[in-house]
Amino acid sequence: MPFIAAAAGVGFLSLMDAFMKEAALATGTYTATVLRSLFGAAIIAPFFLAQRKGWPTRSVMKLHIERGIISAFMALSFFFALTKLPLAEAIAISFVAPLIALYLARIMLGEVIQRKAIFASILGFAGTIVIISGRLGREEVSDDVLMGLGALTFSALLYAYNFVVIRKQSQLAGPVEIATFHSGVGGAVLLLLAPFFGTIPETGALWAIAAAGALTVMGAMAIAWAYARAEAQALVPIEYTGFLWASVLGWAFFKEPVTLPTIAGTALIVTGCWIAARGPRERLAATAS
Repeated sequence: MPFIAAAAGVGFLSLMDAFMKEAALATGTYTATVLRSLFGAAIIAPFFLAQRKGWPTRSVMKLHIERGIISAFMALSFFFALTKLPLAEAIAISFVAPLIALYLARIMLGEVIQRKAIFASILGFAGTIVIISGRLGREEVSDDVLMGLGALTFSALLYAYNFVVIRKQSQLAGPVEIATFHSGVGGAVLLLLAPFFGTIPETGALWAIAAAGALTVMGAMAIAWAYARAEAQALVPIEYTGFLWASVLGWAFFKEPVTLPTIAGTALIVTGCWIAARGPRERLAATAS
């Protein structure tokens, strides 16, 4: 079940990325990103208040704030990259984050890295390299592409650290609480930049931003539930299924073609996911029995 929940969470967030690319192109990256967080907080906050659990403890609140700050700038840089690169290729390049996260989980959480998890992540990363090579070999590298790659690199580093914080956070708080503070803190942090980057949103983009806010909440809850029940190193390779979603959504939303290198890279990514999921699932079943 943790793997199913993680895969569903990735699917929700991939669809959210498609809506956010559309909104960012229409009304600007900053405005779309901050409104997404605020919409998400408005959607999930009533459910958190209805639980009547009270305010989080100081230690838990520190984790909520830490992840909110990380997520705010991770999202801002990633959505900027989406305006410069095709959806599937942007998500594929961001897959360097799970590879980094495996080793951060070892350093910060003390998780023992299994050989299968390392091999799975290497396969996934190799698939990403195949996709990038196909992209760069098709056309001249423009300034927009370079800006997109730079933003993705920054976002991927934050994303890797985000995985580790999720693992700690999910041990101390429920999915509804995590989703509430994830959107709320992120939105509050981004609002501080409004005097410098804020613009009046395009009316037509608001529905896409609202949908993205709802999908963010659903994805955050699903992933938080999964990370509370399985190790980060086991779930991280499931992130690679996001490329499958991105390929379909990029074509459906923006008519972005799926090339032969994309298909070859996807095959490597899916193989890595299967290898990673098989071993941990057997261990979880043995533990449950």
